[in-house]
Amino acid sequence: MRFDNWIAGEWVGSDARIENINPSDTRDVIGLYAQANFDDLERSVKAAINAQKQWRAKPLEARQAGLDRIGRALMENADSLGELLSREEGKTRPEGRGEIYRAGQFFTYYAAEVLRQMGDTADSVRPGIEIDVRREPVGVVAIISPWNFPMATAAWKIAPALAFGNAVIWKPANLTPASAVALTEIIAQQDIPAGLFNLLMGSGSVLGDGLTAHPGVDAVSFTGSVDVGRKVAMQAASHFAKVQLEMGSKNALLVMDDADLDLAVQTAANGAFGSTGQKCTASSRLVVHDTVLDAFVDKLQKHMQGLVVGHALDAIAQIGPVSSLTQLNENIRYLGVGRNEGAELLCGGELLELETPGYFMQPALFINTKNSMTINREEMFAPIASVIGVGSYEEGLATVNDTKFGLTSGIMTRSLARANHFRRNAQTGCVMVNLPTAGTDYHVPFGGRGDSSYGSREQGQYAVEFYTTVKTSYIAQGEPE
Repeated sequence: MRFDNWIAGEWVGSDARIENINPSDTRDVIGLYAQANFDDLERSVKAAINAQKQWRAKPLEARQAGLDRIGRALMENADSLGELLSREEGKTRPEGRGEIYRAGQFFTYYAAEVLRQMGDTADSVRPGIEIDVRREPVGVVAIISPWNFPMATAAWKIAPALAFGNAVIWKPANLTPASAVALTEIIAQQDIPAGLFNLLMGSGSVLGDGLTAHPGVDAVSFTGSVDVGRKVAMQAASHFAKVQLEMGSKNALLVMDDADLDLAVQTAANGAFGSTGQKCTASSRLVVHDTVLDAFVDKLQKHMQGLVVGHALDAIAQIGPVSSLTQLNENIRYLGVGRNEGAELLCGGELLELETPGYFMQPALFINTKNSMTINREEMFAPIASVIGVGSYEEGLATVNDTKFGLTSGIMTRSLARANHFRRNAQTGCVMVNLPTAGTDYHVPFGGRGDSSYGSREQGQYAVEFYTTVKTSYIAQGEPE
């Protein structure tokens, strides 16, 4: 089947198209997806500017109802859309369904936020003057989303953008266009101005660069690599567009000597290998106290041996395939880097041949690693975890914080004092206590420090900071007649 871009309220085709390949079965071509060009981009920006003026003037209840319908449609169709997502991205069926449902929750949450837009009033320091402070839409928002959470990440950007009165131009990752089209089909059914929402599928070199540097774009929300994020920031700064960047990570889970080791192993495996390790919140560094190191590693190895890697839609699969051949080759490269630097590959890392041809890899565990090794410094985005031994809580905390990233971190401990000290002193945007580093909620802020994030937080009520601008009005009261 052939799928088009959504521009100015209509489906627009292209001579240039790409194949969308199922990583669980590379014989399965999901569809042919149109690739937008610069002319499509220009048309989208012009349409978005005009539509945004109409949308911001819409009654709040109309905005609220439209977002709520989008959210409910996603949740009601979570099974079928989740299967589509799993088919193109490689998440297991439960993970795919869960992502679609979560995407729906973002829309229903921000539908409610439409009606909570309250301003502030104040008396001036000058007599007879009152002050009104309120938020207004920032304008046209370019959204550049990644392939690893093709529906959820897009939803947590698109929903607040529309809720607060903005127009959207969305460039999804070229690896997962089916999910993008599916969400667009639902949004296109709503009563919104033509051009308010635009889908542009295509390469980052054409569309990403074009959007971030376009003077008609007022804000750019990007999730992706550090190098690309840095480029986005520089291009957006050329015309003073607002920028929100979510980039890399190197998250650590600290396992203390008083931890429940069975819970710690389950938590580590969930955080490190869930979604095939392809998430920015994955626990790729397992920092373990020396007194429980051997016992933890032994339990984790046995747990890993029981993990089932398989076709994403197979009911028994606990881990799906790697998303693409490019990503698989990168994973293999990191296995070699780890060995060459002296790390011991305890288990995993094998490429698997299953009933269907796909990018299947057994989760891997390195031991006897140092925090200075490349595999503990760079984001691998792979089902690969490294164990780092430490002699004390203080050394463990210092190791957790010894990274240029700062997205999530976690601690496994029975000590309330240690838990409280850790959550106050871990230099990350999100901190987990006796929980996987990979679990976050949609109604609270999400983001990190250092090279992980730049700009205001995403999700929850904090999203209003990015998607709006503040206006302060001064009103002379005059004398009553």
